[in-house]
Amino acid sequence: MAQSFAFELVSPEKLVLSEQAMQVVVPGTEGYFTVMANHAAVIAMIKPGVVEITLESGDEKRMLVRGGFADVSPDGLTLLTEYVSDLANFDLEELDQQIKNAGEDVSDAQTDEKRDKAQLLLNQLEEAKAAINRTN
Repeated sequence: MAQSFAFELVSPEKLVLSEQAMQVVVPGTEGYFTVMANHAAVIAMIKPGVVEITLESGDEKRMLVRGGFADVSPDGLTLLTEYVSDLANFDLEELDQQIKNAGEDVSDAQTDEKRDKAQLLLNQLEEAKAAINRTN
């Protein structure tokens, strides 16, 4: 029988999830990867996408993230992300509005620095929406 491992999902505001998991699928910048118990140690960047979590209880969770880092060790997995939202409670209309607002911010930016920052956010939001659409 498969073993469980410690999984933590952390945002700047709080510890979002701390549970025993059977497997976690992570949106890495080099592609999605699956973490299971006794995984080799690795640190990877994560891109905007959907984290798919199978808990020890058998429950499954899908969480939207917008980048960050994955710290994998034989003992467990910690995801550090700048933004996370449970897709069970996610408002797609709100995401569409955020995309629209970010696009306007790109157009209205007065400096290259502000334009680059707005463009980065717009890219993350669009990648997040694409990831949600792929998993639905």
